[in-house]
Amino acid sequence: MKKKHLIIFAAFIILAGSYVTLSFFILPAISSEPDAFDTLVTAKQPEETIIHLYFANKENSFLIAEKRLLDRPDDPAQMGKLIIESLIKGPKEWLMRTISSDATLRALFVTKDKTAYVDLTKAAREKHPGGCKSEIITIYSIVNSLVLNIPEIETVKIMIDGRESMTFAGHIDLRFPLKADLLLVR
Repeated sequence: MKKKHLIIFAAFIILAGSYVTLSFFILPAISSEPDAFDTLVTAKQPEETIIHLYFANKENSFLIAEKRLLDRPDDPAQMGKLIIESLIKGPKEWLMRTISSDATLRALFVTKDKTAYVDLTKAAREKHPGGCKSEIITIYSIVNSLVLNIPEIETVKIMIDGRESMTFAGHIDLRFPLKADLLLVR
């Protein structure tokens, strides 16, 4: 009979130990991990922000800001990509596009010295209408749209097809990064 009591007592000790282990160590660890639903609900939603894209007026003589509402990513380079892609898509209002719709953005990155490097495909140059004034409008459409909307960008270096370019379409010097030019904005 003692052997039977000993087996029952051992089984009771094992069950009690299992209960204590489960209650104090395993269940709290499991319940403290967020489940997939909690992660989806609490994930940070992108903040919407109003930006100003600079497009040409009908005479292509100055820039006018068109307001857009975009999701603002935390990364300034990602925000820059959204801005350039929006410029390529063109204006929604009565303004004129400044970059050919055939162009695409190859890359955009921002350095620690607050310079954005914008790399456009050859189509941006090849499909450009030409002329000094048109080239100025195109360049400062890009520069102003980036610098005036993204505090982490102070200057912009435009590249074509992965290479530094002397000019965009034969007139304006692109060898150095450019600052915003508010004299072109109306």
